[in-house]
Amino acid sequence: MVKEIYGKKVGMTQIFIEDGRAIPVTAIEVKPCTIVAMKTVEKDGYNALIVSFGDVKEKNVNKPRKGIFAKAKVQVQRHLKEIKVESLDEYEVGKTIELTVFSEGDKVDVQATAKGKGFQGTIKRHNMHRGPMAHGSMYHRRPGSMGATSTPGRVFKGKKLPGHMGSRTSSILNLDVVKVDADKQVILVKGSIPGAKKAIVRIRETVRK
Repeated sequence: MVKEIYGKKVGMTQIFIEDGRAIPVTAIEVKPCTIVAMKTVEKDGYNALIVSFGDVKEKNVNKPRKGIFAKAKVQVQRHLKEIKVESLDEYEVGKTIELTVFSEGDKVDVQATAKGKGFQGTIKRHNMHRGPMAHGSMYHRRPGSMGATSTPGRVFKGKKLPGHMGSRTSSILNLDVVKVDADKQVILVKGSIPGAKKAIVRIRETVRK
């Protein structure tokens, strides 16, 4: 069974381990992901599972999506995601992927969309230093020199400048699974993860073994 599933970020807390130390953890709500379709090497060039999760009212689902669920003969759900697999032999449309594919002590990678910070300057966005703050400085938080004036006479691509910050896919690798609570459908991973509360989170077996 593939060790990958999707969930929803609940927030951060802490738990105490046997030696009395407090461990910061992030709680992720993970409900069963239902397999609604499959992609094959012959048709799509690779093997993958199309899974659904999240509650939604049927009136809020458009006709194309309703067709996917009707073909799979499963109840409509809010989100559709894709999980790549090596082989489709052990999978079947209508079956579910449960939280129990992970266990305490596993190493996982967590992926989500980072919080949006809007338009930010170079100090916040790239951790640059500010200029002198004296009254006569006239140079406090600006980005710095743009380069030579004559040659090449342009700003090089990739220069760190002010701009939009956040709202992009971010991953944290090699986190420890501290606890798996199948009854409450919650998994606790050590440390912080990207995204705001209620963000959709992808959890998979780590690529760094």
